[in-house]
Amino acid sequence: MFFTTLAHILALLITAASGIPQLAVHERRSAAPLGFASLGAAPDSDVLTLRFALTPKNISGLEQKLVSISTPGNPDFREWLSKEEVKAFVQPSNETVNAFNSFALANGLTPTVLSPHGDWVSLTLTVATANKLFGASFQKFEHRSLAQPITRTLSISLPSELVGHVEVIHPSTSFSTSDSPTSHLIFPSSRRNLEKRLSAKGAEECDGVKIPMTPTCLEKLYGIPSTPATQANNSIMVTGYWTSPNRSDLSTFLQDYRPDIPSNTTYDLIEIGAEEGAEVPPENAALLQLEANLDVQYALGLATGVPVQFLSVNTPSLDNDAFATAFVETSMYLDGLEDPPLYAPTETDFGESMTRKICNSYLALGARGISLLFGSGDGGVRGGHDNSSIPGLCENNDFLVVFPASCPWVTAVGGTEGIHPEVATNLTGGGFSNLFPRPWYQTDAAENFLTTLPDDFPGQFNRSGRAYPDVSVQAGNLNFIFRELTMQSGGTSFSGPIFASIISLINDRLLAAGKPVLGFLNPWIYANADAFTDITEGHNSGYECPTESVAFDASKGWDPLTGIGTPVFDKLLAAAFEC
Repeated sequence: MFFTTLAHILALLITAASGIPQLAVHERRSAAPLGFASLGAAPDSDVLTLRFALTPKNISGLEQKLVSISTPGNPDFREWLSKEEVKAFVQPSNETVNAFNSFALANGLTPTVLSPHGDWVSLTLTVATANKLFGASFQKFEHRSLAQPITRTLSISLPSELVGHVEVIHPSTSFSTSDSPTSHLIFPSSRRNLEKRLSAKGAEECDGVKIPMTPTCLEKLYGIPSTPATQANNSIMVTGYWTSPNRSDLSTFLQDYRPDIPSNTTYDLIEIGAEEGAEVPPENAALLQLEANLDVQYALGLATGVPVQFLSVNTPSLDNDAFATAFVETSMYLDGLEDPPLYAPTETDFGESMTRKICNSYLALGARGISLLFGSGDGGVRGGHDNSSIPGLCENNDFLVVFPASCPWVTAVGGTEGIHPEVATNLTGGGFSNLFPRPWYQTDAAENFLTTLPDDFPGQFNRSGRAYPDVSVQAGNLNFIFRELTMQSGGTSFSGPIFASIISLINDRLLAAGKPVLGFLNPWIYANADAFTDITEGHNSGYECPTESVAFDASKGWDPLTGIGTPVFDKLLAAAFEC
């Protein structure tokens, strides 16, 4: 130990004397994720734009505040914060800003402030400079879903003067791709008029066990009212990436499934990011728009009269930043709004520091009374999607975690199917986070589930992690319109907008009564478990993996397939007014 320490001290002295910057490893990974292959070192002359997340002034204080204002029974319950009040917690200190600016100036670089809170800045520099300043070794990596190789490093360090002042360097060790988190599709082989007749028949038989699910069926199943909302200051924002929904398909969907809503009812499109969208491969472009279609169709088709916005996030390139940057762009946009909408829809892909930063951005949005909902994934216990073509995936008992669903500051929505009985669909994602500890609002619920597992349960997961999903709704056999065809599909991509619609209608009643909106939902949800129908059947082995694959089983009470269950509108509405 003595010789190791002495050698380390001598190395630092030699480094300092030689003028080489002293570096501390910030983040590293042993290898690129599955599917990525290195093409060798990136050319020294290539230009990078690196984003830096500066350390917030008091994120722990904001967390304590959100715990207080979101927990039923507290004196300040639902006293949501203003934009400026949140900014006081999350903006970097003067010391942090000065340290970063001094570093940039000393190295001939000019920082650009990116975010309303000043916590995101960027530097443009060559690969050679980035390698030198940050102890990196940037390489080119290819992936089947990317039109061009991306530039990444497996390790990156911080100069000593930036340690404690920088939380994230992006893109560095992040390896997200352009793969869309869309649901698994069942494409019709017949023409649309026949599909319409089949859909209409299904709508008349909503008491069936496994039928095409439509807005009418969902209204009947969960008691969702069809009377229009009345409050103009209530809205749903659906987010999408490098795409927007087809308005003609939306009109057709309303004609077919909500004829009581004018077919010209539409959404407001908001576009942020690059002036020109990323180069999206044709098959990905179709899936991205399909996702946008189904999200908006079910939001408008269920939240009757609630204004819907679609935020289309177009980052400069799919190949450069992909979904991690798109999530950050979304949060920064919402941070800058005085009156933001009430909703905005695997942990390892983004890298730990970026994952934590994105999650903290949801903490800040939740403190302002914004409810954030995400589907829990379509791969059961094996991530966003399971894939039987990946050797050994279905036999691998190390469960994968879906993000953002695993963030404790969002509401994760799992999936069910059928009516008599309603059961967990096999693809519904769920499990326990490897990064985020279990939050206070679900301690008892998660612990009770863990007691149901046998001592020899072979699944490997973090028993003390944030457990998800929180709730669930239908995610199987849902009808929607795409390119003038009636499609039927399944996935938790449907679940988020369905549950968001329910919450928006409750918010409409609260606003009409002069009360604050529901905001960050989870503490209130777990405190009102009796307002949900407990789902006790199901096995989330995934969409493609066989049912005998190791996975969780639904059980009485909370479980990592359906959360605490499916909503009962009248009971939730009563619970909202009791608080």
